[in-house]
Amino acid sequence: MRVTKKDRTKNYKRETTASEKQITDRRHLYKLFEERPMDTDQLLVNLGLYMRSSALTKILFLNEAYRMIKNQPGIIVELGSWWGQNLIVFENLRAIYEPWEQRRIVGFDTFEGYKSISVKDIRSETIKEGGYAVIEGYKKYLEDLIDYHEKNSVSPTVNRVQLVKGNAAETVPKFFTENNGMVVALVYSDLALYEPSKAAFEAIRPHLLPGSVVMLDECNHKDFPGETMAFKEVFAGASFSVKKSDFMPGRTYFTMK
Repeated sequence: MRVTKKDRTKNYKRETTASEKQITDRRHLYKLFEERPMDTDQLLVNLGLYMRSSALTKILFLNEAYRMIKNQPGIIVELGSWWGQNLIVFENLRAIYEPWEQRRIVGFDTFEGYKSISVKDIRSETIKEGGYAVIEGYKKYLEDLIDYHEKNSVSPTVNRVQLVKGNAAETVPKFFTENNGMVVALVYSDLALYEPSKAAFEAIRPHLLPGSVVMLDECNHKDFPGETMAFKEVFAGASFSVKKSDFMPGRTYFTMK
């Protein structure tokens, strides 16, 4: 699968806090990457050469999230997987921290972008119909990537990572109806929108235990209010502790009591 620059940016303007100068300066990094004097094998073990601090921060944040629940029973649920990097990182962290455990990781995404935007959400260059879409056929490509990582673990015959395609407002309730005995250790919530977030939280809440963690990617964000509104409504009356990420302060952990 060859992904062109046009494909990568389709229907999406990346959310960023970088200045225009910083964005312009990145062109030099892109040029250096394209002119790299190493083959693919060497590139894959030297990715840190081209990783900006913001990208490394995201990896450290995912590690922080995993460490919070590594002694907690249950699956990891990601609401809004997009290109799927978080799922791959979580699988590799599972292999590091729990090599013999069968903890499942389930990612929910339309793989076609947002289908509709409610009146409780704020439209923007990212929050719009088709926002966060990936290229046609990408789910199969991501499944192949996941399969590679799982086959290179210490227990290669076990399939732990699952992708569920469709509107989370429908697929998450269906998943937990079909898996009623399952418990959830971590919810990584990155849907941003109110309606799918609320439906997903309602379906997941009965499967949380004391110590389970719900992480909101856009907690209290003025431009993305839907996720926080949905959480407040569904978890009204619940008992939990609250902690901001040490690495990405905009991300917030809610640990159930």
